[in-house]
Amino acid sequence: MNRRALLFTAVAASTIPAAASAAPNLAASDLTVIYVGGRDCPPCIQWKNTQKAGWLASPEFHKVTWIEVDARKLKEAYQKRYWPGELKPILDQIPRKGGTPRFLIVKDGRIVSNEFGGNRWVATMDDLRKLLG
Repeated sequence: MNRRALLFTAVAASTIPAAASAAPNLAASDLTVIYVGGRDCPPCIQWKNTQKAGWLASPEFHKVTWIEVDARKLKEAYQKRYWPGELKPILDQIPRKGGTPRFLIVKDGRIVSNEFGGNRWVATMDDLRKLLG
C-alpha cells in the first residue's frame, strides 16, 4: 500500500499542480501519517532535504499510510481543495489551520498527534513509535 501511495505521489506531483499525494481509505490502515507543507516554505524544504529520505527508508514508514498535502504556497496548505475525499474530516479536526510543515498522526479517523514545525519531526517520530508499540 505504501509503495502504491508513493507511486501515486510521483504521478500526482508530475500531473497535478498541487494536491494531496493520495486520498486513501483512512480506515484501511491502522495509522496514517500526514505531512502538510508548501512548496515555497523554507522549513518544509529543509525537512524534505534532511529528513524525508530517512523517513521513507525507515521501518516505521512501511507500517503506516503516508500522505503528503503539498500546496504550491504555504498559505494555501489548509484550503479544502488540497484535502480531497476522506482527508476533509481530518482537516476539520485541526484547531489552528496555519503553519507548515505540520505532521499529523491519525488513528481510527482521529488526530492523535499534531506537531508543527520542522523541529517537531522528532516528537512526531516518538509519538509514532509509541503508537506502533
